[in-house]
Formats: sequence, C-alpha cells, structure tokens
Amino acid sequence: MSTKKIISIIAVAGIVVASIIGVYVYIKAFTHNTQFSQEEVYVYIPTDANYEQVKEIVSPLVKDFEKFDFVATSRNYSTNVKSGKFLFKKDMTSFDMVRSLRLNVPVTVAFNNQETLTKLMLRLATQLEPDTLALNQAFTNETFLLENGLTKETALTLFIPNSYEFYWNVSAKKIADKMAKEHKKFWNAERLAKAKALNMTPAQVYTLASIVHKETIKADERPRVAGAYLNRIQQDMPLQADPTVIYAIKEKSGDFDQVIKRVGGSNLFVKSPYNTYINKGLPPGPIAMPDISAIDAVLNAEKHNFIYFCADPNRPGYHSFETTYEAHMINAKKYAAWVNKLGIKL
Repeated sequence: MSTKKIISIIAVAGIVVASIIGVYVYIKAFTHNTQFSQEEVYVYIPTDANYEQVKEIVSPLVKDFEKFDFVATSRNYSTNVKSGKFLFKKDMTSFDMVRSLRLNVPVTVAFNNQETLTKLMLRLATQLEPDTLALNQAFTNETFLLENGLTKETALTLFIPNSYEFYWNVSAKKIADKMAKEHKKFWNAERLAKAKALNMTPAQVYTLASIVHKETIKADERPRVAGAYLNRIQQDMPLQADPTVIYAIKEKSGDFDQVIKRVGGSNLFVKSPYNTYINKGLPPGPIAMPDISAIDAVLNAEKHNFIYFCADPNRPGYHSFETTYEAHMINAKKYAAWVNKLGIKL
C-alpha cells in the first residue's frame, strides 16, 4: 500500500473519529436537558456552596445529570462554584445551564409600610440570603448606629421606602452600608435645610412623617395634617395622635399583627413613651415606615392655624380641621355616632 493511500486512510479515520467525538459532545452539551414545565426557574446557590450541594439543588431540574456533569466538569465549574441567584429557562442545554450558573441575577428589593425593624428584617430575609439574625446585627450594632447618628429606636429611619437592587448573596453588612448611602443621598441639601427650618433632625422628621402616614392615606391631605401636628408642637401641646396609641398597645403586647380599628377610653392612657396622649413631643422613634410623600409632607407642611382634626364621615379617608376645641368636639361627636352605627367598637 502506498504512503499516499495510508495517509488518506488515516485522514479519513481522523475525520470519522472527530465526527464521532463531535456528535458525542453535541449530544452531551447542546441538546435540551431540562425537566421543568415553567418557562423560567430561579436557582439559589448559597455562599460557600460546593459542587456536591449544587448537584442536590439542580438535579430536580435536569433531565440527564450525566450530561450536565460532563459540561460542568469540562468547563471547570465543578471546581469553581459561584453563589447567587441564577436563571434557568425551559429547554436549556447543559452548556446553557452551566453558563447561566456563572451569571448572578440581581434582585430588586422593595419595602414599605413596615411597622418595626424586626418586621423589615423578616421581609428582607425572604428576598435575600442573609437571615434575620445577621441583618439585625448589621443594622443595630453599636458601631453602625453611632456612625449614622442612630439609636435602636430610630434605626428604622435609615430606610427610605423605594426599590433597591442587590445580588441575592450580598452580605448583611453590604446591605446596611448601601442603605446608609441611600439615606444620605435622600437627605440632600434641600431636605436638610427644610428640616433645619423646622428645628428638627431627619430622624424627627421621619418620626413625625410616620404618624402622618398612619393618620391619613390621602397623600393630598398629608401636608395639612403635618401642619396641624407642627402647630401643636410649637404650642407645646401633646400630639394626641391615635396611631401612636395603636402602636403603643401593639408594642406593649408584642403583637404587631393585631388589628385595632378604634381607640378611646382607657386605651388613651396606656403607659408607653410612644403614647402621645400622655407624652408631649415626638415618640422615641417612628411608629411605621412612612412613604416619601409623608416625609415630604412634613418638610413642606401647609401653613395654617388648625390644631384639631377628626375623620370626616362624609368624605371617607379625609378629615375635618378646626382651630377651636368646641368646633372640634362637634365633629368628634358626628364621627363617634358614625362609627357606632357601623358597629366598630373600642
């Protein structure tokens, strides 16, 4: 057999072998290999997870794990696991899935109207990897509070209700640092100047805003409500804000899930620093997380002479405002008759 023919045979054999290897690799890496019916599934890989843990997490989603393992090993993923949130799409190939496990997907975290820091930590823990213990430590440790001019009572004032982007596996410390940064960004020169004009700190503005927020759901009425409370503060009158009584009752009982629709009688005298019926000035900290409209309502409060207001039965959600106690009591009696008719009891 001539040398030329031998070389031709070897070349053909090489092509055949290469083709076989190519088909083998194609079947292993580039054929559909998912077994879930949803269009998209998110995979969460914990911090410091190893490949064995990844196997347990992704196995239920993979049709033929041998194919997945072949690609993961050949692409060095098995020795270089990344933590985070990752997106698998229906009918992905093994190659696609391994590639996706290197693309950490950001998480958009939103929060508002949380009554306590504990509730907020619980909410964050459902959206991100750090647990409530780690989050609470990050936000309430003495160093962090001191650096940001906060106390445990005012720690909630750090949070400005909005949407924020994190990676799922972000550390609790990085979350705290970002919230501190966003807080400083929110309290720009203009807002700080307005707070100073009211002789209030940002934390005090936030605290009053939390009361305004709870007092009325009507954003267009909040500047007027804020103005009435500021008038009371200026006249050294107690705020006598019903939402603070509700908070005091919940805080004292430890049950923030209870629903309190009406306060009065002995409830108005519950002993608590948060009860503004028996304590002048602002409570030690916010009674909820106010939205931005409530914060800006305090900073841009309506200037008027009203110091009394009462829910208006004829305009649900709104209030009637008065300058005298006598006129206020007329409105209060109308409101009491209305809620009694509805069967809402103390």
